[in-house]
Parts: sequence; structure tokens; C-alpha cells
Amino acid sequence: MVEKASDPVVVIGLGRFGSSIALELVRRGTEVLAIDNRPKIVQSLAGQITQLATADSTDMEALRQLGVPDFYRAVVGIGSNIEASILTTSLLVEMGIDDIWAKAVNRQHGRILDRIGAHHVVLPEHDMGERVAHLVSGRMLDYVEIEEGFAFIKTRPPRDFVGIPLGESKLRKKYGVTIVAVKSPGEDFTYATADTVLNYDDIIIVSGRTEQLERFSEL
Repeated sequence: MVEKASDPVVVIGLGRFGSSIALELVRRGTEVLAIDNRPKIVQSLAGQITQLATADSTDMEALRQLGVPDFYRAVVGIGSNIEASILTTSLLVEMGIDDIWAKAVNRQHGRILDRIGAHHVVLPEHDMGERVAHLVSGRMLDYVEIEEGFAFIKTRPPRDFVGIPLGESKLRKKYGVTIVAVKSPGEDFTYATADTVLNYDDIIIVSGRTEQLERFSEL
């Protein structure tokens, strides 16, 4: 089976994390089946999500009756009950769901989810804390980690690299990072080239190893 971005998604656990994902998917035009074992939570989303169900996600038969095995993608947003999170994820794995995203509340929880077969483990609080720490400690305007040890940042150009073409700056040789896009005031982002000349009030997107980006952002 070849997945498509428009394929339906089942979201299990409708706390802040799960409901936010479900609502955003609906906004983007994706068909969503949203499941939670709390009737009040499910009722609060009526009218916003077409397919809603109150069910125990640790019950294989309940999931089967809702047609969950027919889904290609699933999100497990359960955070308050680690046991239910693990059991639900293991049932989805057993059903053969091809793309399972699961929320973890800590690294140990995340390791267990990974071991039982979750394809993507998300630690929202940890990831946000790490991101904010990078923003607070330097000149970064934004920070996005692509994988462990490699990231993109949004920042202002250091003074030493303003007014000269990027091809002459030897930025990559000196700091091991690459400026991939530039935005001047009142304009959209454009790809950076060797001929691009930075101005003080530009915003730049820079890619590289995390430690190299941190050093660059402190210039």
C-alpha cells in the first residue's frame, strides 16, 4: 500500500496534544477518526470532528469494531496513562498499522514505545523545552531540530558577514554552517546563493550541526 497525505488518520487520546492534532488534520482536509474513553472530552469536540467515538483503546475488539485496522496512519496521544499508551500502541502494531505516531511523557516511556514498534515517538514537553532553551541562550529567532545533532535556525546575520557576497565570506569553511534562505524586510524568503549579499536587517535560515549553529549564533 502506498500512503497518501490525504489518507484518513485515527487519533487516539484527545487531550491537548491529540485534540490539537485531530483538529489541525481536519482543517487541512484529512478525514479523522478521533477516539477517547472520556465521554465529556468526545462530546466537547462534536461539530468540529465528524467521526468521534467513545471507546477503550486498550480493547482490541473495540478498535476492530471502529474499523481501526483499516487505517494506514495512527496517532496515540495518550499521556496521562502510560500503561494505556503502551497497550494501545502495541495493539496498533499487532493490527499492522503502517505508520504509528505515539506521544511519550518521558524518555523511558519513549524507549518502550520505540521498542514495541511505534514508528515515530514524540516528546512534546522535552522538544519544546529544548527549543526554548536554544532561543533563550542566544540570538536565534527560531530553532528546529531535524534529527539529533542537526538543525535549522532563524537568526540575524552576524556583523562580519554583512555587505559581502556569501561566496566570498567562507562561512561554511569557518563555521561549518550553510545559509539556505534570506528574507529582507517586506519581502518573502528567497534561496541564498554565492552572490547573495546580506544586510543588517535581514533574517536568515541557517543549517548545520547543532554545536556549530550555537557557535555561529553567538557571533
